[in-house]
Amino acid sequence: MIKTPLKTMLGVSIIDVHPKASGLIFDIDGTLVNTMPAHFKAWQEASSIYGFEYTEEMFYETAGMSTKGIVKVLNSRFGYTLCPHNVSAIKEEAYLKRIHEVSINKSVAEIVYKYHGKLPMALGTGGRREVALRTIKAVGLDKYFDVLVTSEDVENHKPEPDTFIKCAQLMGVPPDRCQVFEDAVNGFQAAEKAGMIITDVRPYLVDSY
Repeated sequence: MIKTPLKTMLGVSIIDVHPKASGLIFDIDGTLVNTMPAHFKAWQEASSIYGFEYTEEMFYETAGMSTKGIVKVLNSRFGYTLCPHNVSAIKEEAYLKRIHEVSINKSVAEIVYKYHGKLPMALGTGGRREVALRTIKAVGLDKYFDVLVTSEDVENHKPEPDTFIKCAQLMGVPPDRCQVFEDAVNGFQAAEKAGMIITDVRPYLVDSY
């Protein structure tokens, strides 16, 4: 695992592609697209319908996990008996109603624009395919990616490495030559287990379109 350092130019944080990187993998929610406020509102709507508590602290702790996986964590930790399928369906419907609220994280998207057609690129998300596709289409990023790995494509989700390993396989790039752009601890852990170069994008998220 290699972590990329924070660099600045004229006092503004910029993102570097590591010299060793031959393929780029991007998380979607909170990394490429500013979706987190919309997702949190959706969780609050679902929690009010099903009568469970889901705090902002829990929201960020479980960021990067699949929706059904989050429900299973809630059941295990708090003794709930929530149906992962039903809660996920309500939560995702509530998010899609708010998809007009999402925006591009400009500093991360600049990497996509710069390296499109130059390096293989993939999206690796804990979300479902339909939701992921509608999210990237909402901000005009769908045309830049041919590889998308979702929660439906792997058995084990973040923080396990399966999502990113499959991205590497589909790009035809060895894992240790892949650079992962992430914003969540579960994503960092997944990339580390995969032996990939990790870029924590949080210091760069100073603006969005």
